[in-house]
Amino acid sequence: MYKLIVFWFLFLMSSSTVFAVQEIKKDTSYTVNSSFLKYKKKFPAIEIVKPKRFKNVTEKATIKYKTLENRNLYLDAFINDSDKNPAVILVHGGGWKSGNKSHMKPLAQVIASKGYSCFVIEYRLSDEAKYPAAIFDVKKAIQFIKENAKEFYVDTTKIAILGASSGAQMATLIGTTNNNLKFEENHQNQVSSTVNAIINLDGILAFKHPESKEGKVASLWLGGTFNEKPTVWQEASALTHVDEKTPPILFINSQYERFHAGRDDMIKILDKYNIYNQVETFPNSPHTFWLFHPYFNKTVHYITKFLDKTLKNK
Repeated sequence: MYKLIVFWFLFLMSSSTVFAVQEIKKDTSYTVNSSFLKYKKKFPAIEIVKPKRFKNVTEKATIKYKTLENRNLYLDAFINDSDKNPAVILVHGGGWKSGNKSHMKPLAQVIASKGYSCFVIEYRLSDEAKYPAAIFDVKKAIQFIKENAKEFYVDTTKIAILGASSGAQMATLIGTTNNNLKFEENHQNQVSSTVNAIINLDGILAFKHPESKEGKVASLWLGGTFNEKPTVWQEASALTHVDEKTPPILFINSQYERFHAGRDDMIKILDKYNIYNQVETFPNSPHTFWLFHPYFNKTVHYITKFLDKTLKNK
Protein backbone atom coordinates (compact mmCIF):
# COMPACT_ATOMS: atom_id res chain seq x y z
CA MET A 1 0.00 0.00 0.00
CA TYR A 2 2.82 2.37 0.93
CA LYS A 3 4.59 1.67 -2.38
CA LEU A 4 1.36 2.34 -4.29
CA ILE A 5 0.92 5.73 -2.58
CA VAL A 6 4.51 6.69 -3.33
CA PHE A 7 4.07 5.63 -6.96
CA TRP A 8 0.96 7.81 -7.42
CA PHE A 9 2.62 10.74 -5.68
CA LEU A 10 5.63 10.56 -8.00
CA PHE A 11 3.39 10.15 -11.05
CA LEU A 12 1.30 13.20 -10.16
CA MET A 13 4.39 15.29 -9.48
CA SER A 14 5.98 14.34 -12.80
CA SER A 15 2.72 14.95 -14.67
CA SER A 16 2.24 18.41 -13.16
CA THR A 17 5.81 19.27 -14.09
CA VAL A 18 5.19 18.25 -17.70
CA PHE A 19 1.99 20.30 -17.82
CA ALA A 20 3.79 23.36 -16.40
CA VAL A 21 6.54 23.08 -18.98
CA GLN A 22 3.99 22.74 -21.77
CA GLU A 23 2.15 25.82 -20.56
CA ILE A 24 5.13 28.11 -21.09
CA LYS A 25 6.87 26.24 -23.91
CA LYS A 26 8.41 28.73 -26.32
CA ASP A 27 8.16 28.70 -30.10
CA THR A 28 11.74 28.47 -31.38
CA SER A 29 10.94 28.65 -35.10
CA TYR A 30 12.54 32.08 -35.43
CA THR A 31 16.23 32.29 -34.57
CA VAL A 32 19.15 34.32 -35.88
CA ASN A 33 20.41 31.22 -37.66
CA SER A 34 17.03 30.45 -39.25
CA SER A 35 16.87 34.02 -40.53
CA PHE A 36 20.41 33.67 -41.89
CA LEU A 37 19.53 30.47 -43.75
CA LYS A 38 16.38 32.09 -45.12
CA TYR A 39 18.21 35.07 -46.61
CA LYS A 40 21.67 33.67 -47.40
CA LYS A 41 20.79 32.54 -50.91
CA LYS A 42 19.39 35.91 -51.95
CA PHE A 43 22.02 37.91 -50.03
CA PRO A 44 25.20 35.76 -50.16
CA ALA A 45 27.41 38.44 -48.57
CA ILE A 46 25.56 38.54 -45.24
CA GLU A 47 27.28 37.47 -42.03
CA ILE A 48 25.73 37.04 -38.60
CA VAL A 49 26.71 39.77 -36.13
CA LYS A 50 28.38 38.22 -33.08
CA PRO A 51 28.15 39.58 -29.52
CA LYS A 52 31.10 41.70 -28.47
CA ARG A 53 32.04 42.96 -25.01
CA PHE A 54 33.25 46.53 -24.44
CA LYS A 55 35.47 47.78 -21.62
CA ASN A 56 33.18 50.72 -20.85
CA VAL A 57 30.04 48.56 -20.61
CA THR A 58 29.00 46.48 -17.60
CA GLU A 59 26.73 43.55 -18.45
CA LYS A 60 24.14 42.17 -16.02
CA ALA A 61 22.11 39.21 -17.24
CA THR A 62 18.78 37.72 -16.16
CA ILE A 63 17.45 40.50 -13.94
CA LYS A 64 13.91 39.77 -12.78
CA TYR A 65 11.59 42.68 -13.51
CA LYS A 66 8.14 41.09 -13.24
CA THR A 67 6.57 38.19 -11.36
CA LEU A 68 3.74 36.29 -13.05
CA GLU A 69 1.50 33.58 -11.61
CA ASN A 70 3.60 30.73 -12.92
CA ARG A 71 6.99 32.30 -13.73
CA ASN A 72 9.13 35.44 -13.84
CA LEU A 73 10.13 37.76 -16.67
CA TYR A 74 13.72 38.94 -17.07
CA LEU A 75 15.79 41.59 -18.79
CA ASP A 76 19.50 41.90 -19.53
CA ALA A 77 21.28 45.20 -18.87
CA PHE A 78 24.24 46.73 -20.72
CA ILE A 79 25.30 49.71 -18.66
CA ASN A 80 27.68 52.38 -19.83
CA ASP A 81 30.10 53.29 -17.04
CA SER A 82 29.46 57.04 -17.32
CA ASP A 83 26.89 58.61 -15.02
CA LYS A 84 23.17 59.14 -15.80
CA ASN A 85 22.95 57.88 -19.37
CA PRO A 86 19.95 58.00 -21.65
CA ALA A 87 18.39 54.54 -21.70
CA VAL A 88 17.44 52.39 -24.68
CA ILE A 89 14.93 49.55 -24.24
CA LEU A 90 15.23 46.94 -27.01
CA VAL A 91 12.30 44.71 -28.03
CA HIS A 92 13.01 41.64 -30.15
CA GLY A 93 10.99 40.42 -33.12
CA GLY A 94 9.61 37.05 -34.15
CA GLY A 95 6.03 37.60 -35.26
CA TRP A 96 4.80 38.06 -31.67
CA LYS A 97 5.11 34.29 -31.24
CA SER A 98 8.82 33.48 -31.35
CA GLY A 99 12.28 34.96 -30.89
CA ASN A 100 13.98 35.97 -27.65
CA LYS A 101 15.89 38.84 -26.09
CA SER A 102 19.32 37.42 -26.97
CA HIS A 103 18.70 38.46 -30.61
CA MET A 104 19.13 42.10 -29.57
CA LYS A 105 22.32 41.60 -27.55
CA PRO A 106 24.91 42.64 -30.19
CA LEU A 107 22.94 45.81 -30.94
CA ALA A 108 22.54 46.62 -27.24
CA GLN A 109 26.26 46.11 -26.59
CA VAL A 110 27.38 48.49 -29.32
CA ILE A 111 24.80 51.19 -28.54
CA ALA A 112 25.76 51.02 -24.86
CA SER A 113 29.41 51.56 -25.77
CA LYS A 114 28.39 54.87 -27.37
CA GLY A 115 27.15 56.34 -24.08
CA TYR A 116 23.81 54.69 -23.34
CA SER A 117 22.45 52.14 -20.89
CA CYS A 118 20.64 49.45 -22.88
CA PHE A 119 18.14 46.81 -21.83
CA VAL A 120 16.91 43.79 -23.80
CA ILE A 121 13.50 42.62 -22.64
CA GLU A 122 11.78 39.25 -22.32
CA TYR A 123 8.02 39.46 -22.79
CA ARG A 124 5.14 37.01 -23.13
CA LEU A 125 4.62 35.68 -26.65
CA SER A 126 1.29 34.91 -28.28
CA ASP A 127 1.30 31.20 -27.40
CA GLU A 128 1.44 32.17 -23.73
CA ALA A 129 -0.64 35.34 -23.58
CA LYS A 130 -2.58 37.43 -26.10
CA TYR A 131 -2.39 41.17 -26.72
CA PRO A 132 -2.07 43.42 -24.75
CA ALA A 133 -0.07 41.27 -22.28
CA ALA A 134 3.25 41.84 -24.06
CA ILE A 135 2.65 45.60 -24.11
CA PHE A 136 1.99 45.53 -20.37
CA ASP A 137 5.20 43.53 -19.89
CA VAL A 138 7.44 45.99 -21.72
CA LYS A 139 5.83 49.00 -20.03
CA LYS A 140 6.45 47.30 -16.70
CA ALA A 141 10.10 46.82 -17.69
CA ILE A 142 10.36 50.56 -18.40
CA GLN A 143 8.93 51.31 -14.97
CA PHE A 144 11.33 48.85 -13.35
CA ILE A 145 14.31 50.48 -15.07
CA LYS A 146 13.20 53.92 -13.90
CA GLU A 147 12.68 52.63 -10.37
CA ASN A 148 16.26 51.33 -10.39
CA ALA A 149 17.73 54.23 -12.34
CA LYS A 150 20.59 54.80 -9.90
CA GLU A 151 21.80 51.19 -10.21
CA PHE A 152 21.54 51.32 -14.01
CA TYR A 153 23.09 54.81 -14.43
CA VAL A 154 19.93 55.98 -16.20
CA ASP A 155 18.54 59.47 -16.71
CA THR A 156 14.79 58.82 -16.37
CA THR A 157 13.92 61.87 -18.50
CA LYS A 158 15.73 60.39 -21.51
CA ILE A 159 14.27 57.00 -22.43
CA ALA A 160 14.13 55.56 -25.93
CA ILE A 161 12.36 52.41 -27.04
CA LEU A 162 13.70 50.42 -29.99
CA GLY A 163 12.00 47.46 -31.60
CA ALA A 164 12.72 45.09 -34.48
CA SER A 165 9.99 43.76 -36.80
CA SER A 166 7.04 42.74 -34.59
CA GLY A 167 9.04 44.23 -31.72
CA ALA A 168 9.09 47.49 -33.69
CA GLN A 169 5.31 47.38 -33.98
CA MET A 170 5.19 46.96 -30.20
CA ALA A 171 7.79 49.65 -29.53
CA THR A 172 5.95 52.19 -31.66
CA LEU A 173 2.62 51.36 -30.03
CA ILE A 174 4.22 51.77 -26.59
CA GLY A 175 5.70 55.12 -27.59
CA THR A 176 2.46 56.45 -29.05
CA THR A 177 0.45 55.45 -25.96
CA ASN A 178 2.44 57.40 -23.38
CA ASN A 179 0.17 58.21 -20.41
CA ASN A 180 -2.73 56.26 -21.93
CA LEU A 181 -4.18 54.35 -18.95
CA LYS A 182 -5.77 51.73 -21.19
CA PHE A 183 -2.27 50.46 -21.91
CA GLU A 184 -1.15 50.47 -18.27
CA GLU A 185 -1.62 47.20 -16.40
CA ASN A 186 -1.43 48.82 -12.96
CA HIS A 187 -3.07 52.23 -12.85
CA GLN A 188 -1.86 52.74 -9.29
CA ASN A 189 1.81 52.63 -10.21
CA GLN A 190 3.34 56.04 -9.58
CA VAL A 191 6.30 55.47 -11.88
CA SER A 192 5.70 56.54 -15.47
CA SER A 193 6.30 54.21 -18.41
CA THR A 194 6.66 57.21 -20.73
CA VAL A 195 9.38 57.13 -23.38
CA ASN A 196 10.97 60.13 -25.09
CA ALA A 197 12.02 58.65 -28.45
CA ILE A 198 11.06 55.71 -30.69
CA ILE A 199 13.19 53.66 -33.08
CA ASN A 200 11.33 51.37 -35.47
CA LEU A 201 13.34 48.72 -37.35
CA ASP A 202 11.02 47.50 -40.11
CA GLY A 203 7.84 47.23 -38.06
CA ILE A 204 4.28 47.86 -39.23
CA LEU A 205 2.33 50.88 -38.00
CA ALA A 206 -1.12 49.60 -38.94
CA PHE A 207 -2.42 46.03 -38.96
CA LYS A 208 -5.28 46.71 -41.38
CA HIS A 209 -3.89 48.88 -44.16
CA PRO A 210 -3.54 48.75 -47.98
CA GLU A 211 0.21 48.10 -47.56
CA SER A 212 -0.19 45.51 -44.81
CA LYS A 213 -0.20 41.77 -45.37
CA GLU A 214 -0.79 40.72 -41.77
CA GLY A 215 -2.89 37.61 -41.32
CA LYS A 216 -2.63 34.43 -39.28
CA VAL A 217 0.40 35.36 -37.17
CA ALA A 218 -1.11 38.71 -36.19
CA SER A 219 -4.44 36.99 -35.51
CA LEU A 220 -2.76 34.63 -33.06
CA TRP A 221 -1.45 37.58 -31.07
CA LEU A 222 -4.53 39.79 -31.35
CA GLY A 223 -6.92 37.00 -30.38
CA GLY A 224 -8.77 36.75 -33.68
CA THR A 225 -8.91 37.83 -37.31
CA PHE A 226 -9.73 41.37 -38.41
CA ASN A 227 -13.32 40.32 -39.16
CA GLU A 228 -13.60 38.87 -35.66
CA LYS A 229 -11.74 41.62 -33.77
CA PRO A 230 -11.72 44.82 -35.86
CA THR A 231 -11.56 47.10 -32.82
CA VAL A 232 -8.56 45.25 -31.40
CA TRP A 233 -6.71 45.37 -34.74
CA GLN A 234 -7.23 49.13 -34.83
CA GLU A 235 -6.37 49.66 -31.17
CA ALA A 236 -3.11 47.69 -31.49
CA SER A 237 -1.98 49.86 -34.40
CA ALA A 238 0.34 52.73 -33.50
CA LEU A 239 -1.12 54.81 -36.34
CA THR A 240 -4.38 54.98 -34.38
CA HIS A 241 -2.70 56.77 -31.47
CA VAL A 242 -0.20 59.17 -33.04
CA ASP A 243 -0.89 62.79 -32.07
CA GLU A 244 0.81 66.02 -31.02
CA LYS A 245 2.33 64.27 -27.97
CA THR A 246 4.06 61.49 -29.90
CA PRO A 247 7.84 61.39 -29.33
CA PRO A 248 10.38 61.81 -32.15
CA ILE A 249 10.74 58.65 -34.22
CA LEU A 250 13.35 57.03 -36.45
CA PHE A 251 12.25 54.50 -39.07
CA ILE A 252 14.92 52.20 -40.51
CA ASN A 253 13.49 50.00 -43.22
CA SER A 254 14.37 47.19 -45.58
CA GLN A 255 13.23 47.02 -49.20
CA TYR A 256 10.02 45.22 -48.22
CA GLU A 257 7.14 47.72 -48.13
CA ARG A 258 4.80 45.45 -46.17
CA PHE A 259 6.99 45.90 -43.09
CA HIS A 260 6.34 49.62 -42.86
CA ALA A 261 2.62 49.61 -43.56
CA GLY A 262 1.14 52.88 -42.32
CA ARG A 263 4.50 54.65 -41.98
CA ASP A 264 3.84 57.37 -44.56
CA ASP A 265 0.42 58.10 -43.04
CA MET A 266 2.06 58.44 -39.64
CA ILE A 267 4.72 60.79 -41.00
CA LYS A 268 2.00 63.11 -42.35
CA ILE A 269 0.57 63.41 -38.83
CA LEU A 270 4.01 63.87 -37.26
CA ASP A 271 4.82 66.61 -39.79
CA LYS A 272 1.51 68.30 -39.04
CA TYR A 273 2.60 68.67 -35.40
CA ASN A 274 6.24 69.46 -36.24
CA ILE A 275 7.46 66.27 -34.52
CA TYR A 276 10.92 65.24 -35.63
CA ASN A 277 10.99 62.06 -37.70
CA GLN A 278 13.60 60.42 -39.89
CA VAL A 279 13.52 57.61 -42.45
CA GLU A 280 16.50 55.52 -43.50
CA THR A 281 16.22 52.64 -45.98
CA PHE A 282 18.43 49.76 -47.03
CA PRO A 283 17.25 49.31 -50.64
CA ASN A 284 18.74 45.85 -51.09
CA SER A 285 18.56 44.05 -47.78
CA PRO A 286 16.85 41.22 -45.90
CA HIS A 287 13.99 42.13 -43.61
CA THR A 288 16.11 41.30 -40.55
CA PHE A 289 19.01 43.53 -41.62
CA TRP A 290 19.92 44.46 -38.00
CA LEU A 291 21.15 40.91 -37.42
CA PHE A 292 23.69 40.92 -40.23
CA HIS A 293 26.74 42.52 -41.71
CA PRO A 294 27.09 44.53 -43.94
CA TYR A 295 24.01 46.40 -42.62
CA PHE A 296 24.73 46.32 -38.90
CA ASN A 297 27.29 49.13 -38.61
CA LYS A 298 25.20 51.53 -40.69
CA THR A 299 22.17 50.63 -38.57
CA VAL A 300 24.10 51.50 -35.41
CA HIS A 301 25.22 54.77 -37.01
CA TYR A 302 21.63 55.79 -37.84
CA ILE A 303 20.43 54.85 -34.35
CA THR A 304 23.14 56.60 -32.35
CA LYS A 305 22.98 59.79 -34.46
CA PHE A 306 19.22 59.92 -33.91
CA LEU A 307 19.60 59.28 -30.17
CA ASP A 308 22.33 61.90 -29.87
CA LYS A 309 20.07 64.43 -31.59
CA THR A 310 16.83 63.68 -29.74
CA LEU A 311 18.10 62.75 -26.26
CA LYS A 312 21.65 63.90 -25.64
CA ASN A 313 21.31 67.23 -27.43
CA LYS A 314 17.69 67.73 -26.42
